[in-house]
Order: sequence, then C-alpha cells, then structure tokens
Amino acid sequence: MSQTETVNRIHLNPRLEGVRPSATLAINERCARLKAQGRKIYHFGFGQSPFPVPDAVVASLQANAFRGGYLPVKGLPDLRQAVAEYHRRFTQIAASPDGILIGPGTKELIFLLQLTFEGDLLIPSPSWVSYEPQAVLLGRDVFRLETEKGNGWRLTSETLDRFCREQAWHPRLLILNDPNNPTGLSFKESALHDIALVAREHRLVVLSDEIYAELKHSGGHISIAKFYPEGTIVSTGLSKWCSAGGWRLGTFCFPPDLYRLLDAMATVASETYTAVSTPTQYAAVTAFNGGGEVERYVMQTRRILRDLGAAVTRGLRAARVDVHAPEGAFYVFPDFSVQQENLRRRRIRSSEDLCERLLADTGVAMLPGSDFGRPATEMTSRIAYVNFDGARCLAAAREVPDGNELSEDFLRRYCGEVLEAVDLIGDWVC
Repeated sequence: MSQTETVNRIHLNPRLEGVRPSATLAINERCARLKAQGRKIYHFGFGQSPFPVPDAVVASLQANAFRGGYLPVKGLPDLRQAVAEYHRRFTQIAASPDGILIGPGTKELIFLLQLTFEGDLLIPSPSWVSYEPQAVLLGRDVFRLETEKGNGWRLTSETLDRFCREQAWHPRLLILNDPNNPTGLSFKESALHDIALVAREHRLVVLSDEIYAELKHSGGHISIAKFYPEGTIVSTGLSKWCSAGGWRLGTFCFPPDLYRLLDAMATVASETYTAVSTPTQYAAVTAFNGGGEVERYVMQTRRILRDLGAAVTRGLRAARVDVHAPEGAFYVFPDFSVQQENLRRRRIRSSEDLCERLLADTGVAMLPGSDFGRPATEMTSRIAYVNFDGARCLAAAREVPDGNELSEDFLRRYCGEVLEAVDLIGDWVC
C-alpha cells in the first residue's frame, strides 16, 4: 500500500470540523515566530503569569525530584488534605479531602467534567476560549448567556432564570469564572447569592472556575459555593497565583452530593493520564499550605497587578477607548466601538480585523472579542497585561512599603513595555 493510500484511509472525527487550535496558545506561538523573525512584539495575547514560582515551592519540587513512583489517581493524600484546608481557610467552604481531585491542569479537569456530565453547557458571553470548544468536541450543546457591557459583562440571575424557564428542563452545567478571564472583573457578593438561588431552583451543576481567586486585587474572594454548596464544584490550581502554569496541576473540590461525578472523572483519569507528576504533587503541598513566604509573594504580585491594571485603564481611557478597570487577574476587555467610524475608514470591520491590523502596524498582540464568544462586529478585545519581567518587578516592589501604591515612575521602569504598548494603541487608534 502506498503512502498516499495510507493517508487516504485516515478519517478524522467530524466533531473536529470548525474547531481551531486554542486561540491563546495560537497567539503565543505566533508571537514567538514573529520575535524569531526580529520583530518587536508586545505580547498581550497569552495569559501567563510573569512572576517566578515562589522559592519555597521550587525548593520543594527539587527536594522531591527523586520520587518516581505513581500516585493514586485522585491525588496524593497529603495534597488532597492541603487543598481541602486551603479552601476552608481561603474561601470558607466546607471542603473535605474526600472531595478533592487532582489533575494535570484545570483545563484537563474541565474537559473530563464535560465528558462525564451528560448535559448542556451554559456559559456567559464573553467566556474563556476553551470551555465551548471542549463541549463541541464532546457533542454537547452550548448556550451562551448574554451579558451587557454596562454591567461589566457579568451574568445576572435574571438572565439565567429567564433562559432556564424558556427551555425545557434537562441537566445543565453552568461555568462561572471569577475573577473573570477575559474581563478582569469579579462578581459582587449579592450577585453570587442571587445566581445561586436560581441555580438551586433549576438544579444546575455549577463549576466555579476560581483559578484567579488569589489575584482578586482587593483580596477577600467570595465563592458562589458559599451560597450553593451542594451543587458547586470549585476549581483552582497552581498556574496563576503560583505562576506555575507549566507544572500542569489543577484541582477540583466537590461537595458530597457530587461525589458520583468525582468518581466518574477519576475512572476516566485512570484510563487516560493515570496520575499527575509525583514531584509536582509533593511541591504543591507546600504551595497550598501557604505560610509567610507564599502569602507575602501573593500579596506583592496582587499589588503589582492591581496598580498596573489601573495604569493600563488610564492609558486606554485617555485614548477614548471604553474599558472597565480590572478587579482581579491580569486582564482588561476594552471596547473600541467609540472609534468605530475611524476604524471603518481604515476598513476595519470586526474585532479580528482590529487585532490583525494593530499587530501588523504596531507589534501589539491582543485577542479579538470574537475568540471569547462576542459578536464578530463588536470591537472588543482582550489584553493580558503581563509583558514584563516579573522577577525584576517583584524584587523592586518588595522595597516599596506595604500599603503604598506603586508610582507611575515605578511602573514605567519595571513594567515599561506594557505601558509603552498602551501608548502605541492610543496613538494608533487616534
């Protein structure tokens, strides 16, 4: 049989049709190629923490590098205990080690949840880029729940209730991300309370994706699990607050009423990835146990991101770009619609056009709102303001007294490329 005949016998899963590589990973690789070609690129496309992993956590990984054996599918018992205690301490939810599942990143765990839970997916618009493609790959129906810019693109209980009442009841999974990617905004406690009431009434399973919870700028994160504990799974991991995305470790925290889902996911895990890297799980115990060094690290990174986000907001608003000031994580979701006539004269008619032209003309890379489920003609985009040397900035911030805002001069010195890119956006759009 010839090579051509062999290739012609390969049939791909038809569900792959129309599913593109993850937008965030694609922009990351594209920026790397452009930089390799010698172009100056301001990389606002990929949401990767710029800071180093805390020293204590790195030391723990090094100390456990010799461990080569497999761990239980659900995770190292000491780590499951540490994660449960972390949730009790940080989010005040009644977590038990029996309800903790450790996986190779929350992205994989979300996929396994959608695989094992037979039901529709409900997500606000906008939402993180991978929730919907995962559902499509699994043949699930996806419903995007509309939001309004004036409300910070936050889902409301009224919208959720109206949708659930208009559709015949059947099992549904609602994913909420708080603080939010792509908007950088967070839910008010009262809003979470009201959404929880609706979720309980309509018997929804809620996945509360709280991967950015430690990076809420004001601290004091509140989980929807406080109001709907029996139906909420809480997701977190090491990638954002611990800056260890490449370590690939995520966690799910289940209430007893949903242990059946946990067991089903563990069964699938046993037939796919088997278990998460053993040294990484031991190091994660140190991370989730917290303590002085880790807590000071989180406080400083949160302060940097808070003050840098405020500076990014000021710069965009000065260019007459509509944007909400971020409340967590390291994102803003600007709306260029006020400049729409100016953009149309330049034959820019979609958010994808906007991002392509901006990258070509200035080297600033950001993602279009359409990648996050917004209408193609809406001039929104996501900026991940992480294009700076996090280690250098963190060391300098430690010399600034706690409680003090980081000055414009400080931010220009240590996060200069971020603010330089915002200046370029302003000059280009005007």
